[in-house]
Amino acid sequence: MANEGTAVDLRFPIGKADRKPVLTPEERRVRIEQIAETPGRLSVAVAGLSAAQLDTPYREGGWTVRQVVHHLADSHMNSFVRFKLALTEKEPTIKPYEQDLWAGLADSALPIEISLSLLTALHQRWVVLLHNMKPADFARTLRHPEQGLVTLDQNLCIYAWHGRHHVAHVTALRERKGWN
Repeated sequence: MANEGTAVDLRFPIGKADRKPVLTPEERRVRIEQIAETPGRLSVAVAGLSAAQLDTPYREGGWTVRQVVHHLADSHMNSFVRFKLALTEKEPTIKPYEQDLWAGLADSALPIEISLSLLTALHQRWVVLLHNMKPADFARTLRHPEQGLVTLDQNLCIYAWHGRHHVAHVTALRERKGWN
């Protein structure tokens, strides 16, 4: 949180992601719980918003709330697949994607309920996978063309943060606009 009188960076309402390469069992448990909570927290954050509100950018130059919802489904699908690749292949090289271009595709204008349902089902599967991983599994790696080697602990950190980050975009916008 910013100190009084300090401008808040609307891009990072909860700060930037931590990327710890190795987590303790308790740190893993907390992050898995954060991933489990993401669909419900997002649903609460967008509940009751009108079409006009859903089509409001969370900040100047940012995505609309609708695009954020669809982005979370897109991004978390990619991460789930990355986990599965890293668990079944030796150091797979993953393919990044152009998230800004994806956010501009026609499916990002669909009703948000589609991505909320997708995210809920995806996270149910993802959390089962995470709970059944052995400690050594979290040390497995994937190769990101831009970030280099990434452990599954790091990926867990990133995506536990990612869901909270985008939910905070929506809740901060609601607060600024007085959309209760």
